[in-house]
Amino acid sequence: MTELEMLEELRQFDTPSITNVVATYPDNPLCLGLYNPWTENWYTDQTVRCMYPELGPLVGYAVTCVYGLPDATYNRLTFMDVVDALDVSPKPTVLVIQQKFPPEIAGKVGLAGGNMVSAMKAVGCVGLLSNGPSRDIDEVRPLKFQYMLSGITPGHGAMAVQAVNVPVSVAGMDVAPGEIIHMDENGAVKFPANKLEAVLRNVRALRDEEEARMGKLHQASNAAEVRAAFGGKGYAAKESK
Repeated sequence: MTELEMLEELRQFDTPSITNVVATYPDNPLCLGLYNPWTENWYTDQTVRCMYPELGPLVGYAVTCVYGLPDATYNRLTFMDVVDALDVSPKPTVLVIQQKFPPEIAGKVGLAGGNMVSAMKAVGCVGLLSNGPSRDIDEVRPLKFQYMLSGITPGHGAMAVQAVNVPVSVAGMDVAPGEIIHMDENGAVKFPANKLEAVLRNVRALRDEEEARMGKLHQASNAAEVRAAFGGKGYAAKESK
């Protein structure tokens, strides 16, 4: 399979399933154990939410940038530099914006809107993940472009790009340029691009294992049958000794 085909197949799986094989259960053979699940910042927290859950899971290569207030001593970058970075990245992309605004205005920055999203989509971007708000939720909806944000607000003032394709931290997740982002209404998770094939292989196996278990659980009518369905082998518990 090509990388694009593997990315497209990953859209068949929800984000919690991806987290399960990336790092959630390090003692399970289907878990790759790519991160210590509690000490490393590899998935998002509750401070962001999916604005268009009807789009289902999306996946793409991370392109990152930092936005903040204009700085008179630094004006080298613009949104066009962000577009250029999206354009040269492998496709599809997810733009991850770390917003660095003063606390008193951080919740009022409607950063991206219809114009920015249309430009991003034109160069292969499928979604935006940010630790702050954006706007134009009605205008963006028909574009089939995912917003994962802290919320929505209608306006903004002067703002500027401070960095492009640098490590960022958004909603409890540290993201480096080129990492793969998988996101849906549950949140987002990241993993290294060179683990794409392994993640897909293991999440397929997890799906088969869980479908068999769920079939048994749906037929269970007492605790003994529930115990037998788990059999001590699933993500719910370690194997019995």
